Amino acid sequence: MKKALVTGITGQDGSYLAELLLEKGYEVHGIMRRASTFNTHRIEHIYQDPHDLGRRLHLHYGDLADASTIRKLIYKIQPEEIYHLGAQSHVKVSFEIPESTANITGLGTLRILEAIRDYEEHTGKKVKFYQASSSEMFGGAPPPQSETTPFYPKSPYAAAKAFAFYLTRNYREGYNMFAVNGILFNHESPRRGETFVTRKITRGIARIKAGLDKKVYLGNLESKRDWGYAPEYVEAMWRMLQHPTPEDFVIGTGETHSVQEFVEAAFAHAGMNWKDHVVIDERYYRPTEVDVLLADTTKAKQKLGWEAKTKFNDIVKIMVDADLKRHRIV
Repeated sequence: MKKALVTGITGQDGSYLAELLLEKGYEVHGIMRRASTFNTHRIEHIYQDPHDLGRRLHLHYGDLADASTIRKLIYKIQPEEIYHLGAQSHVKVSFEIPESTANITGLGTLRILEAIRDYEEHTGKKVKFYQASSSEMFGGAPPPQSETTPFYPKSPYAAAKAFAFYLTRNYREGYNMFAVNGILFNHESPRRGETFVTRKITRGIARIKAGLDKKVYLGNLESKRDWGYAPEYVEAMWRMLQHPTPEDFVIGTGETHSVQEFVEAAFAHAGMNWKDHVVIDERYYRPTEVDVLLADTTKAKQKLGWEAKTKFNDIVKIMVDADLKRHRIV
């Protein structure tokens, strides 16, 4: 039975990845931060699974700022694969806490890579490492963006991710480690964090329908993103670590849509006029904006046999329906 260690397991991607790995027969270990409140709602259903998947899921307390704990966990668990998804991942927040973002998102990756290098040198065992890179690294680079497009990060988050990207490549080349970067473009689902714009929109619709709110406050509606469906993207992560050679891959849909298009589609699906409820608030603008992100996924299609299946409008509907259901509207 393969063992996998997942950082950020309580997040959107971590929960879907845990499900996928358990279905494939893995023993899955996840790192979660110790906090005053539990944030395990995305994975609680696994423990209740009638097929006993919960017995192969193990959670450990840890922190990406704590190198010694990361090292101890790797030696204790002895995973064949590590999926590093944990980060301070909110772009707007990274402008407010840039040092913390650099520490967790950037140096957190370095701490894991160093722990793997130490483990491999002392045990002779190999570990495959997946680094969750981000399309935000492209920032101001003209679309479409591929594996060869130069980075132009326009936020502390994007800069920290670029640092982690180059570290991963450096450890691959310098220490012969199986270390890969998955450059994932935006991917959404009903498990998306409530502060991210897509979920903010769909949750806002549900709250308006439930009579709890009257307005949704948003920032720049002109930004365009390549939006895919998160459960499909974790499959791409897994395929990267099964690939014969460690390589970096861009993962996306090859389509771009503006935030306003998402707003229009979401409100229309709920039978509402978005102009009656959306308020533009400059507080949600970033100091530097990323205008257009659009993935060129040629390499992923050719080498991984992966491509996105769920279309933009279907993703919007899935998310709206899920939030309406949460508020007992449907």
